[in-house]
Order: sequence, then structure tokens, then C-alpha cells
Amino acid sequence: MYIGLIWKSIVLYLYILFIHRLMGKKEISKITTYDFLVTILMAECAVFSISEETVSIFSSIIPITVLALLQMFISFLSMKNDKFRKMVDGAPSIIIKNGKLIFSTMSKLRYTLDDLLTSLREHGVKSVEEVNYAVLENNGKLSIFPKEIEYPLPIILDGVIQRQTLEEIGKDELWVNKILKQKQVELNEVFYAFYTSTKTFIITRKELL
Repeated sequence: MYIGLIWKSIVLYLYILFIHRLMGKKEISKITTYDFLVTILMAECAVFSISEETVSIFSSIIPITVLALLQMFISFLSMKNDKFRKMVDGAPSIIIKNGKLIFSTMSKLRYTLDDLLTSLREHGVKSVEEVNYAVLENNGKLSIFPKEIEYPLPIILDGVIQRQTLEEIGKDELWVNKILKQKQVELNEVFYAFYTSTKTFIITRKELL
């Protein structure tokens, strides 16, 4: 009885460790809601066959494998499709701009003023007025950019124009296309492009090779 229990525990531990390696490395603080859900379900599957002596270990291995394949497939789609990525992972949201709160965004995200003030204190910020931009990331963490630090706004991510950013800075797609034409770069060649008050930076896929 106990030998079987120990054997199942060791095998499932090693198998889940292997599966997580296949799914890719990611810091615990940066995992998405979907990643967290998959991890919890894998743990439940493992417990099922470990706790039941008569249940085969494959009753855990098969669903764990299916969950891992599903997670990798969704991650692949998220990399290829910006709309799908936002649907699954959500998108970062600006809740402070130029020292002013954006209450409509906070209300939509159910992010309270107490939550915001707590995060500001954790970053050593005394008041909202000291903040140039504050961005609520997909994982719930708040990224804060004090006024002395300029916040780079992404205008192109993986070949996709970020319309929300363009609205924030009062620009349009014609402006983006004009910059690309000046740089002699096609939109689908751009891996990442960001905007500051003084300059627009473009990183192409070729530069990553």
C-alpha cells in the first residue's frame, strides 16, 4: 500500500515537473489566470490517483497531458493573435496619467482607491501627483513610473498597431504608417515599437536574430 503511494507520488512529481518545463518558464508573480488555473487542475488530477489506491496512475497522467497540450496550444495562439491574447490574458490598463486618476478604468477593473494607495506606498510613492503613469498589469501588479521617469508607450506589438495607445497620445494609424515609411520598415517586420515624448523606437524581427 505505502510503496504504491510513494511510487505514484514520485512519478507524478517528476512528470508534472517535466510538463512545466515543456510549457515554458515563467515567474510565479507573472503567471496569468489561465496558467494558474491549469496548475491547480494538474494538482487536483495528481491527488486523485495518489489518494485512491485502486485508481491507475494513468488516470492522472492522461488529463495532465491534455491540460498541458491545451495550455501550449493557447499560448501559441496568444503569440500569433493579439485579439485572442487580450481575450485570454487581458491587457495592461493605465489608471494614472500625468498625475491624475482615471476613475472610469479603475471602476471597470474593480480596482479600489485603497488598492491603489497600498500599491503606491509599497513603491515608496507618497501621492498620486508624483506619478507620471501607473499601469495595472495582467497579473494584478501595479507598474509605477514617477514623473522624472518617462514611460515608454507601446505603439506596435508583434506587428499589431496598439490603437489604445494611439488614443492615449492623440495619434492615429496614419501617423504610425508615416513613421514606418520614414524608417523603411513594413508593419509585419516590427517586433516592438514604443513612443516617448522625444522619439519613437522600433525593434524589428531581424534585430532579434
